[in-house]
Amino acid sequence: MSSIMKGTTDNGLLLPVPDADGAPFWEFAARGELRVQACGDCHEPRFPPRPCCPRCRSFASEWRRTNGRGRIWSYVLPHPPLLPAYAELAPYNVVVVELAEAPHIRLVGNLVAAPDAPPDSVDPSRVRIGAPVRVAFTELAEGVTVPRWLLERP
Repeated sequence: MSSIMKGTTDNGLLLPVPDADGAPFWEFAARGELRVQACGDCHEPRFPPRPCCPRCRSFASEWRRTNGRGRIWSYVLPHPPLLPAYAELAPYNVVVVELAEAPHIRLVGNLVAAPDAPPDSVDPSRVRIGAPVRVAFTELAEGVTVPRWLLERP
């Protein structure tokens, strides 16, 4: 079984495992686009992706491109890490970003110094709730691109 199918990279770092509802999110990410699912009837954005709108119960959906900007809503600095593959990276950050265009949409990722930088590339003292961020994309493994976050004002 390939490492992609198991949900980890060759060095044991986690990879997303898309389901049918979320697959378009990852396809857009591979093209460098941050899109969120929205209802095709009431137009309410929703995340995580799902087949039915929680607001109007419609099964119609569309994928809206965002400007990729937001703010850190919450964060954690895991140390020691729960997974052995992350031990060398500790302490690293995991941030929850609230999107500027859809404040009730929150995405999880890492705050990094550059798109291809490791998850521990930002000094933990610089991670602050409310800090403005913008999305960047990096390919973690062949065919797997993930959104990450850069400080707007480093």
